[in-house]
Amino acid sequence: MPAIAKSEHLYHEVADRIEELIARQALKVGDKLLSVRALSKEQGISLSTAFQAYYHLESKGLIEARPQSGYYVKFSPRHSLALPACCEPADEAMPVSLDDMITSVYNDLRSTNILSFSVSSPAPALLPVAKLKKSVVHSLNHETDHCLGYEHVQGNAGLRKQIAKLSFNWGGTPAEDEVVITAGCMEALTFSLKAVTQPGDAVAIESPTYSGIFRVMQSLGLHVVEIPTDPRHGLDLAYLETAIPRFQIKACLFVPNFNNPIGSCMPDAKKMQLVQLLAKREIPLIEDDIYGELYFGKTRPRTCKSFDKKGLVLHCSSFSKSLAPGYRIGWVLPGRFKQQVIGLKRMSNVATNTLAQVSIAHFLQNGRYELHLRHLRKALHTHSLQYLQAINEFFPSHTKVTQPEGGFVLWVEMYRKADGYKLHKRALRHGIGIAPGQLFSASQQFGNYFRISYGTPYSDKIEKALKTLGELVAGL
Repeated sequence: MPAIAKSEHLYHEVADRIEELIARQALKVGDKLLSVRALSKEQGISLSTAFQAYYHLESKGLIEARPQSGYYVKFSPRHSLALPACCEPADEAMPVSLDDMITSVYNDLRSTNILSFSVSSPAPALLPVAKLKKSVVHSLNHETDHCLGYEHVQGNAGLRKQIAKLSFNWGGTPAEDEVVITAGCMEALTFSLKAVTQPGDAVAIESPTYSGIFRVMQSLGLHVVEIPTDPRHGLDLAYLETAIPRFQIKACLFVPNFNNPIGSCMPDAKKMQLVQLLAKREIPLIEDDIYGELYFGKTRPRTCKSFDKKGLVLHCSSFSKSLAPGYRIGWVLPGRFKQQVIGLKRMSNVATNTLAQVSIAHFLQNGRYELHLRHLRKALHTHSLQYLQAINEFFPSHTKVTQPEGGFVLWVEMYRKADGYKLHKRALRHGIGIAPGQLFSASQQFGNYFRISYGTPYSDKIEKALKTLGELVAGL
C-alpha cells in the first residue's frame, strides 16, 4: 500500500475510534482529548497522522481546538436542538412595570435552598479569590490613608490607567482621563441614559434584553422601542433604521457582544454600520459591553466604541462578570458627554468605593487579570457545552436553545403555549431558580421562553436539576 494511502487509512481509523467513544458518551462534552503528541505516542502513529485525525473530527463538528489549551469534545452527535425564533417587531414605544415578577425571581438569590440558574454571574470557584485577597491586604497596608478617604470623583487614577490599557484588546485607544469609574455597570448605564435623554424620550433597545434596563428606563420616565434581535448576529439594523423616524428615537442602548439573555454577538462590520447609522443622525449609543471579555473564540470581538469618531458612543462595562461581582466596580467612556456624566456622579454618590478600586488596580497591575480571563473563558465554554448537552438529552425534542459563543447564559424556547413564569413557580418547589422569558421584554413577549445561566461548574447536582427542569417543561 502506498505511504499516502496508508496514512489516510490510519487517521480515519483513529478518528473513527474517537468518534465511537463520543457517540457512546465514553467521552463527553467538555472532556479534554490527548495532545497530538500524546495521541501519536499512544497509537504508534506519526504526529502528522495524529493531527489529521483531529482535523477530521474538528471538520465534522465533534471536537474543537482551543487556543493554548488543546482539543476538546464539542458536542454529541445524537441530535442538536434548533435556535429560538427572533422577537416580533414593536408596534409602539411603551412604558412597563415588571416589579412583581422581578421580585419573585430574585427574592431568594442567596438562599442555600435554591439552586439558581437565574443569575448571570460566575460561581466563586471560578474567581481568583486568594489573589484578590492579597491585593486587598496590600491596598490596606500600603495606601497612605489605608483606603479610608474619598477617591477622586472620576475614580482612582491607577485603576483608570489600567482600564485604558485593557481597551487595547477591543481596538480602543482612550486616555485614562476619558474613563469614569462607577459602582458597577448598571450605574454607568444609568448615568449615560440621564446624560443623553429627557423624560418622555424613546430609547431603542434589543429584544429580548436584560430586565434591569427596563427598571432604569421606568425610573427615568423613558419609553422603550424594542428592536428585533437574531440569536446569532444581534439586532436588525434595517428595522432600527425605519424605527428611528417612526418613534423619534433619541438614544439607543444595546449589548452588541453576547447579549443577555440570547448571547448574540454582532459581527464587527455590523457594529461599524450601526455606529455610522447613528452618527449620521447625531443619536447617542450607550454600549453595554459587560460580557465582551468572555468570548470563546480566538480573538475578542471589537466594540462599537472602537468605531466611534464623533464621541457619540458611551461605552459601559464592569468587573462584575469577570472578576469580583460584589466589589461593584464599573466604568464608562462617555465621549463628548464626559462632563454631564461626572456631574451626575458627583450629585449621586460623590465617589466610588476606594478599597475596591485600589485593590482591583493592584490586581491588574500585577499582570494576573489576563491569565485569570483565559482560565475563566475555558471553564465557561466547557460549561456551556455541558449544559447544552444536558438540555439536548433531558428536554422535550421540540425545545429550542441558543448556542452562544461567549457570556454566561442560554435562552430556551418551549412550545408556544407554555408559560415561563408558571415554570419558574413550579421549579421553585423543587429548589430550582430560573428567569422566565417575560422578564426580558417591555411588551412582555417571550412567555414561552426562559433563561438559565451556566456560571456554575457542571456537577451531578446540576445534571439532576436540569433533568428535573426538563421533566417540568414536558409537564407544561
